[in-house]
Amino acid sequence: MTTTQQPIYPCLWFDNQAEEAMHFYVSVFPNSKAGYVSRYGKNMPAPEGTAMTAEFELNGQKFMGLNGGPLFKFSEAVSFVIPCQDQAEVDHYWNSLTADGGQESQCGWLKDKFGLSWQVVPNALGEMMKGGDAEKSQRMMQALMQMKKLDISALEKAYNGN
Repeated sequence: MTTTQQPIYPCLWFDNQAEEAMHFYVSVFPNSKAGYVSRYGKNMPAPEGTAMTAEFELNGQKFMGLNGGPLFKFSEAVSFVIPCQDQAEVDHYWNSLTADGGQESQCGWLKDKFGLSWQVVPNALGEMMKGGDAEKSQRMMQALMQMKKLDISALEKAYNGN
């Protein structure tokens, strides 16, 4: 049997903000683009002409937003990880995604203004965790547990015992 491999992509359930969310996320992430927006027609569960689905890409990853009504909400059980090369990227994503009603959480986690959870994680964190020195990793983790937005310099200082 031959099948065509289809990519797996997330469908994000919004009350009625899928199109707004699409435009917001495309403005935050590089190499992103807004896609097709399908609209509710006559005799459908939302006003005619309002967005039903919005397809978009964030840095090459396909997403779909669905305006399905208020029945379901996002939870921290699912989050999207944003790997960052440097502190400037951490700051950009953190500041952009917490703006206009987003919420900071602990250890690099946040919720954006739509309630979607993100983890803004510097690549340096993974390198320190893989370092193999339990004492250094423990110091770094103690520092990390005190942070909301991750500070690469402070994590490195803790890791190196400074």
